[in-house]
Amino acid sequence: MTQVLTDTFITQVNFNLKVRIFTSSNVLLVMLVYCNGQGLDLMYGKSMKRFAIDLPCGETLTDADAGHRRLLHLKKRRKLWLSVHLWLGLLLGFFLAVFGLTGSILVFYEEIDNVLNADLRIVQAPAQGETAFHALAEIQAIAIATMPPQAKLRFVNYPADATSSYRFGFIIPAAVADEKDEWQVHVNPYTAQVLGKHLIKKAEDIFPSAFIPFVFRLHFALLAGETGGIIVGIMGVILLFSVFTGLIVWWPLTGNWRRVLSIKPRASVERFNHDLHQTSGFYTFPILFAVLLSGVYMNLPDQFMTLVKQLSPGTQGFMDNPHSLPAVGKKPIDLTQALNIVQSHYPEGRVNGLGVPDGETGVYHIGISDVPGLSLFWSERQVIVDQYNGTILKVRDPSTRSTAGQTFIEWQWPLHSGKAFGWTGRILVFLSGLACPILFITGLIRWLQKRRAKLHHHIN
Repeated sequence: MTQVLTDTFITQVNFNLKVRIFTSSNVLLVMLVYCNGQGLDLMYGKSMKRFAIDLPCGETLTDADAGHRRLLHLKKRRKLWLSVHLWLGLLLGFFLAVFGLTGSILVFYEEIDNVLNADLRIVQAPAQGETAFHALAEIQAIAIATMPPQAKLRFVNYPADATSSYRFGFIIPAAVADEKDEWQVHVNPYTAQVLGKHLIKKAEDIFPSAFIPFVFRLHFALLAGETGGIIVGIMGVILLFSVFTGLIVWWPLTGNWRRVLSIKPRASVERFNHDLHQTSGFYTFPILFAVLLSGVYMNLPDQFMTLVKQLSPGTQGFMDNPHSLPAVGKKPIDLTQALNIVQSHYPEGRVNGLGVPDGETGVYHIGISDVPGLSLFWSERQVIVDQYNGTILKVRDPSTRSTAGQTFIEWQWPLHSGKAFGWTGRILVFLSGLACPILFITGLIRWLQKRRAKLHHHIN
């Protein structure tokens, strides 16, 4: 024999497989001896069998086995996320439904208010149109004359079109500290006649007496004032997380996309409810996430801006406004003068809102919409004016954004209201709001179905 046997040994692994290894100067021979009467073949390529110490004697781990184990692991992890999603939904689902329904109403609050208060908000336009408007100073003086001396003007809503009235918002301090009555006065811009006074909320009342203000405060603060606004902001943060966990739970682990993207036809009631919950959540996810995020910004602006400013230094929010510098012996300019100054610099667009100074350091806020060439999605400009010298202190519009954070911040309100994309955006936000009670009701039904099935299983 010309070949020399250099070494021989026998080892036994967990599944009693005996292996004899012979080596020579030019050949390595691996011999697999039968175990329990079962012969094992060496397999090559993608389907090669792998040995695992935790498998029974003679069994091997294939790619299919590995995939199955991975799927079981993912299902176990998704079960955890499902529990989180379930309890967040049970705790806050009702409030999500309230926010969604009220938000859908507020998408069209102008149109709804015009219908409910047509005698106050709608006027007959003459042939010459808006050129026949009386001067703003005259109309403002008439509106102020209808209120008691202690009333304070807070805002002016410019006519939205040729058939709309002026709307002046007033507050009247009440006997109780920090409490006030809220009123609105409507004036015909063509005749300068007062169309009527509208009590929005009395100081002692818990709820506003007008429908749209009631919906606004329910949506923003659950009718609980500043404290309610903070609570709603915190709820918004939690609901953002809940919506995200819903996406995790929705994701098809087996790749069956058709099942999670559609409602099965002629399905049972239980399956229809399940599919309706899944599809409603998925198709509205991008809009709901954007609306919830912008809602958190508006309810918790300081906390939100702290994070944004860390990521994008130099960004300013709607609370970061400049102030007027009081001048001794100098009388403040009036609203008409402030508007004329703004229109001399920015003549294009339509005036839509006028905010008056609040206190000695307050400023005028002039809003101009439909500015041509400003932006394809959001063509509004906000101009802030010093109340003493008429200096334009700040301009907000797409052309003045200096940081990515500023762009992000100034998109929040247009996205929240749906106005960023015109009628398309408003309809999408409206539909996503209607999806919120659907998600709550179908989720609650699904939980009750599972609970009933579990109780029935334990009984049997």
